[in-house]
Amino acid sequence: MSSIETALRQRYGAADQPGAIIWNGTLELLLSHRSVRAYRDEPLPTGTLETMIAAAQSPASSSNLQAWSVVAVEEQARKERLAELAGGQGFIRRAPLFLLWIADLSRLARIAAQRGLDHEGLDYTELLVVGIIDATLAAQNAVIAAESLGLGTVYVGAIRNHPLEVAAELHLPTRAVAVFGLCVGWPDPDKPTAVKPRLPQAAVLHRETYSSANEAAAVAQYNTAMRNFYAEQQMRVEGDWTDHSTKRVAGPQNLSGRDKLRDALQQLGFGMR
Repeated sequence: MSSIETALRQRYGAADQPGAIIWNGTLELLLSHRSVRAYRDEPLPTGTLETMIAAAQSPASSSNLQAWSVVAVEEQARKERLAELAGGQGFIRRAPLFLLWIADLSRLARIAAQRGLDHEGLDYTELLVVGIIDATLAAQNAVIAAESLGLGTVYVGAIRNHPLEVAAELHLPTRAVAVFGLCVGWPDPDKPTAVKPRLPQAAVLHRETYSSANEAAAVAQYNTAMRNFYAEQQMRVEGDWTDHSTKRVAGPQNLSGRDKLRDALQQLGFGMR
């Protein structure tokens, strides 16, 4: 089986695969992404962080506002505290580097204030959305850079479980919030991870206008692919993707405290107008 066939099989499982794919080394890297939660006890090469941040600063930014920052955490005690705030996830403790990606409007507020200029626009939800998008684009570029170096990563959304406490731990200024975390380290070869299948393109790709006509069949295919994935990986998971997804969105009780995120954002100085 060719590298492209292997990559598509891993990414889509037994579901319908794209009929025509252009292929090169960059695309092979992108399609082989997997979450890595087990790391070797080995430091990162000198310059790894700076390389990742150079990549993170390279994607587009709305109006070039660059409304994001990142806090790099290597101190073990701080990783321990952040791990507890993120639901006690042990891999945060074990990763040599933990990055906190920040939607950061504080820098724009400071530079406006330094010139005696009004910055009321920062009180509108649009600017928070810009900061979140900027931080996300930056982080994904950093992930690609890390994986190109042979490193493994995993995003940590649970950092939003306690946004106020995380902000205090990181000494974030007003109008700054940690959107998610990112563990970085050398993958442990004794605990390999597999590429997780994604929904068929028929579920996410719409041409000209949005249509859900093929969605039910695509989701059914994906449910089968995920059940097969769990069995192959010997993961004790009950149900399929639909079961897990509908449970997650059933009500605020399943949001791990993030149902109070709007209140926290307001306390952190975001106007939310």
